[in-house]
Parts: sequence; C-alpha cells; structure tokens
Amino acid sequence: MQRSWISQYDSGVPATIDYADWTVPDLLRRSAARFPDSSALLFYGKTISFRELDDLTTRFALALRALGVSQGDRVALMLPNIPQAVIGYYGALKAGAIVVPTNPLYVEREIQTQVIDSGCEVIVALDLFYPRIRAVQERTTLPRRIIITSFRDFLPAVKRLLYPVRAWLENRWVSVQKNPPVYDFLELLNTAPRNAESRSSHLPHVQPGDLAQLQYTGGTTGTPKGVMLTHRNVVANALQGRAWCQDFHEGEEIFLGAVPLFHCYGLSTCQNLAMAIGGSIILLPRFHADEAVKTIHKYRVTVFSGVPMMFSMISEFPEVGRYDLHSLRVCLCGASPLPAETQEGFERLTGVRISEGYGLTEAGPATHCNPIHGEHPRGSMGLPFPDTDARIVDRAAGLRDLPPGEVGELLVRGPQVMQGYWNNEEETQTVLRDGWLCTGDMVRRDERGFFFFVDRKKDVIKPWGETVYPREVEDILFQHPAVNDAVVVGSPDRHYGEAVKAYVVTKDGWSVTERELIEHCGKSLARFKVPVAVEFRSELPRTLIGKVLRRALRDEAVEASRDAPVQRRSV
Repeated sequence: MQRSWISQYDSGVPATIDYADWTVPDLLRRSAARFPDSSALLFYGKTISFRELDDLTTRFALALRALGVSQGDRVALMLPNIPQAVIGYYGALKAGAIVVPTNPLYVEREIQTQVIDSGCEVIVALDLFYPRIRAVQERTTLPRRIIITSFRDFLPAVKRLLYPVRAWLENRWVSVQKNPPVYDFLELLNTAPRNAESRSSHLPHVQPGDLAQLQYTGGTTGTPKGVMLTHRNVVANALQGRAWCQDFHEGEEIFLGAVPLFHCYGLSTCQNLAMAIGGSIILLPRFHADEAVKTIHKYRVTVFSGVPMMFSMISEFPEVGRYDLHSLRVCLCGASPLPAETQEGFERLTGVRISEGYGLTEAGPATHCNPIHGEHPRGSMGLPFPDTDARIVDRAAGLRDLPPGEVGELLVRGPQVMQGYWNNEEETQTVLRDGWLCTGDMVRRDERGFFFFVDRKKDVIKPWGETVYPREVEDILFQHPAVNDAVVVGSPDRHYGEAVKAYVVTKDGWSVTERELIEHCGKSLARFKVPVAVEFRSELPRTLIGKVLRRALRDEAVEASRDAPVQRRSV
C-alpha cells in the first residue's frame, strides 16, 4: 500500500521502525540501566529515581505473586495520577498479570460491570474509593483481594505527617481496616524479598505476545468491552511516539503528568513514552489550571500531553502572565477535537505549537498525529504513524476506497492495533476485518495525506476526553418514574469538548425538575456521564417508523450553544 503521507513527515521521522522484542516493563528496565539516578517520578516534593522505581515495581510484582497472582490473572488499578499508579502498572506486568485500568470516577454499578466482565480478582485502589469497592465485593465473589493505598504513602516526610489533619479538615479522611482480604500497599512492598536470587526465581518469563492490559471502552457500539492489548502492541505505540519527535533529549525531558494515566491516551503519550526515553513525570492527581501553570514554571516542563480542555483552561487562567511557560517544547493533544481558538490562544501564550493527534482505544490508542515541527493545515488530526496504514472507505458497504476530499469511514492497521475484544468474538469480527480495524469514525483526507475528523459514525459524546454513549445515560433517565421519553446528545463546549445534554418528555401528571434528574443520574453514572443540562419537551422529533431524530436534536444543541453555552458544572 502506498503511504503518500510519509513525504509530509518531519525530517528524520522514519517510515518504519525496527521494533525490539520487548515487554512493557523493558521500557522501564532500559531507562533504569541508562539513567539510574535520574528522576522518574516527582510527586509534591517526593522524587523517585529510575533505579528506585524499577526496584519498587519488582517488589510489588513479588508481593502480588506471594498473594497468589498467577500469570494471566487480571489486576485492576483504580488510582489517580500518584506514584502507586505507576508502580502498580509495571509491577503487575512484571508479575505476569494483565492490567485492567479502572476509572476512579466510576460508581458501584460501573465498577461491578467491569470487574465481573474481566474476571478480575485483585484490585489496587485509593482508600477514598474503598466504600464503592466494598459494596461491589459484597454483591459478587470478586475481587478476592483488595490492596489499599493512600495519597500520603509517597509524600515527603513532613507532608505525610500533616496529611491526616488536612484530609480530616477537607472531609477526605477514610480509615480502612487492613485485614485479609484487604491489604496495605506499603506493607506488601516492605515485606517483598529483596535479594536478587529470590526475585529471579519467583517472577515469570513474560513474552511480548502476552496480553498486557484490558482497556475498557464502548468501542463502536456503546457496549462496554475489554480491548486486548499485548505487550507488543503497547511497546509499539510507545516507540512510534518516540520516533515521531526526533529531537527528544533522552534522559532529560520533563513530562507534565496531568492527563489521567488510567486512560489509554495517558498511558501511551505520557507514562510509557516517558519511560521509553528516560523522562521524568511530574504527577498531578487532578488537573487545576493554576497548579499546572505553576508546575510548568517551577520544573521547566518540556512535554505536555493533554486534552483540549486543559489547554483552554491554562490559556484562560487569569494569572497566567505571571509565569514563564516557554520551557515547553512538545505539546500533544488528543481524546477529542481541538477547537481552533483554543489552539491559537495557547500557541500565542507559550510560543509552542500543539500537535493534535487521533486514536482510539482499539489501536492502543494513537494512530495519527500532526508533525511536531512541520507545517500542517488547521483542523487536521494528522498523518498516520510509522508502520500505520489508513484507508477511507464508503460508509454503506465499507468496500470501496474513496479518493481525497470524500468523507467515509476510517480503517487502520498497524502493530499497535488490538488483538480483539475480551470474551467477545462476535464484536471482534465486526470491527477487525482482514487485518483492518474499522474505527466507526467519519473522516476525509487531503491530497498531501493529512486526515480530518468529520463526525462519529455512532453518536458518541466526548466530555473531558472521556467516552459517553447516549444510550447508557438514557437508560438511567428512563428509570426515573416521571420520565416518559428521553434522548441524550452532545452539545459543543470549548472547554470540555462536548457537554452531555438531555431532552426529556415527562409522564402526564408527573412533575420533575432539571436538578432532580441530574441528581438521579449522578447516583448511577460517573460524573462525566451526567447531563449538565436537561431540556423538557412535549414530544421528541421522530421518523415515520418511530425512531428519534437524534441528529436533529444535536443540531439544535449546536445552534443553542452558539448563543447560550451550556452551564458547566465542576467535575
């Protein structure tokens, strides 16, 4: 297949890469060997070197094995961006386990669905999330072992001592009894064998073709599915990212770790990419514009992988002019389309260009990116990565390749593409055809080979870079006794990408307020899935056969957002 886009690559970016036969922990091991004393993680004053991180992950792997974790077992990580998330990820992989990243915002129902589907028997979680996990454990036989950690565990000594007081004052203090099947993260690390002979004999030999993680996504149908990514898939995507930027200074780059690491995008473009080049990650558990700006200024951050909302909030931070952000050299944006005004505002502020990319969980996730240095058209989602093929086919049958300028469904293939969906062969065969991944996204490309995102084949909503499927939200709305009919659409929002908006028809004789319905959804949905606005209608527009005209309502929401943007909630 001719890859016409290669001529648009930055100078030095290869068309193909010689992928080493590595597992994901080898990214860390190699950097630990080359830069043992360099900082791998920084967390509110606490520094962990590459040598220390490699040791901590090995000790955690041994602890998991001592708890009975066998090769191929699933280990869920329900953690924000804290050192334990990185230690847990590489430690579980060294133990031969399959990592199941779990969104910390998930409510009990969502946690239960993912735990049962994956067959996960071990979960590593922040103590603040324990009540939700305990409720799930009481209703199912899973998970069998719960490993609890705290924000304080890897804070510097003084902050660790003060943390309980601050947490208590902020109503964030949770006391968890650590008796089996509940275990303490630090205790497990401290009791793990430390001598080399014991380590080598207790850890399995992991192969590049073994599964590394189950990354859950709605895929192209909206049904939660576990995307099966092998070590080879994950390593390939990290090395593609490294090759895309030819002027990375190995062992010297400083990453802003603000994008969630439980998200495939954060794992690939921040955590694994930093490990691949020996870069330091400054971990921020939650994104706040003021903290991000101060962190970039103080630590001279060089690489920032974010979502549109982050770039927008930094640009609009009232005191941003007091800080120097010109240390930034590489800025990557993904998860949802980047508004032109956001890109222009951030680039004026910092002097660095944002390279917008494209991907999906089923591709590990990155498949496209705009050149870091070379010119690219506004609105482009980029060029295919090295060793990545891309086709645009007709929407109806998916068999006819379309010429430049025509809109069709994007198909991709490459070493980063998933093996399939966990325990779901039917859906796997639907999206993987003759080695090509059917993305379900409608795109076009120009004569030079730049691709442009047009629309989603399915009506997916993308607030905060997360994936929301309208049907899931609608199902919860229908559970309210006052709701007779409901439909959910995405409304454009320049901060969050999109906002979830619901149109509702109430039953005769029933009365319900917007706030009541929002609170009702909040009990069963993660916050990013909860509608930010509810509009009441006497009826919903439908086709002759009774199907709701979702697109008509979305067009209304788009028009309304231009005149009166949806009121945003704090999330």
